[in-house]
Amino acid sequence: MQPASKLPMAVRLSSATTALLLIVGIHSATNAQTNPAWNNKQCAVVLTYDDAIDGDLDIVVPALDSVKLRGTFYLIGSSPVVAKRLPEWRRAAQRGHELGNHALMHPCDGSLPGRSFVTPDNDLSKYTVNRAVQEARVNNVLLNAIDGKTARTFAYPCGDLTIGGVKFYDQLRPDFVAARGVQAGLQTPAQIDLTNIESYMINGQSGDYLVDLVKQAQASHTLLVFLFHGVGGGHGLNVDLKAHRQLLRYLKAHEKEIWVAPMVEVAEKVKAAQASATRKP
Repeated sequence: MQPASKLPMAVRLSSATTALLLIVGIHSATNAQTNPAWNNKQCAVVLTYDDAIDGDLDIVVPALDSVKLRGTFYLIGSSPVVAKRLPEWRRAAQRGHELGNHALMHPCDGSLPGRSFVTPDNDLSKYTVNRAVQEARVNNVLLNAIDGKTARTFAYPCGDLTIGGVKFYDQLRPDFVAARGVQAGLQTPAQIDLTNIESYMINGQSGDYLVDLVKQAQASHTLLVFLFHGVGGGHGLNVDLKAHRQLLRYLKAHEKEIWVAPMVEVAEKVKAAQASATRKP
């Protein structure tokens, strides 16, 4: 075999180029740090939309469909937008969007500060645990009648977890894959509490802010959950249409590195990853 110095220049250059590409490839693969829980991508992003408003069907679903991304819509069973536009919700589910459970009546704890909007009929502090559980289950029946699915996630109305100090979701664990809360945070699969998944509530932030959150999730290889209400209007909590569009464009442009999926699919992956970790010696 000839020494490298005696090999033709073209061969030496080819060998050097191959070695360089191999090193770059290994370096890139190391930096990517893909995770099975994130569908073998760098991170996971979940887009959630609360309260079953007209804007979900008029603005958000078409926007997501236009870039072939899927989200989770947390429906209040008693919302007139559910009853009046049921076929449209069914079509959204058929296109891969999750219809999540946001309770039948959206009860919130009226005893807390700043809760003057809570009516006596929908005051969670006046509920029994059994009532909250039964209403959530009734809403599941309604959602199943719309989409035919049994696996879905729950979102706490107003982020309220307890009734008289008791966590009512404890009785609902068999009914759901997971539940989304309202506390902000980025988490690895091991850090996630499937009974209270963290999320970032969006209200008036810029598109740059939304994209920066995604970049943080990419860098830390974590789960990022967005909590939207109105998009382009239609709700007291709102994000500008342009900002929302900027986020979707970034997610679509980086879909090879970012897993964007409904909450139920991400939660199922996390659940499997956590179970696998506990089985290891």
